[in-house]
Amino acid sequence: MKLITANAHVAGSEGLNVIELANDADPRCLPLAGVDRIDLDFPKFTDGRAFSQAFLLRRRLGFKGEIRATGDVLIDQLVQMRRCGFDAAVLRADQNPEFAQRQFDRYQGFYQGDAVASLPHFAAAATAGSTGTAA
Repeated sequence: MKLITANAHVAGSEGLNVIELANDADPRCLPLAGVDRIDLDFPKFTDGRAFSQAFLLRRRLGFKGEIRATGDVLIDQLVQMRRCGFDAAVLRADQNPEFAQRQFDRYQGFYQGDAVASLPHFAAAATAGSTGTAA
């Protein structure tokens, strides 16, 4: 997951088609053709609706572009964000990117499937074993 400091984030990017989606909007109503990035907002860390939006975009709608978390993003949310389909996160100004990276180092694998790897660990291992390739 790409980590972005608050002062390095640019809402719109030159040459990219970026949509900023409010956390109460339904992503199923978005025209996704030609969209490069979708910014999902966490207005406060206790509001998790953007997790559901990311999951819908990634798994049900098949969005392949970047999904970026913005707003009140804390480092303890990052692992779950990645599992829900986020590619990038703009950290709140008081969050340390080095500490954030430690979260990913701490949790490297999961038994359950998620938005990125839909098969659970045991099923992925069984599939890899049957094809002769390593997981």
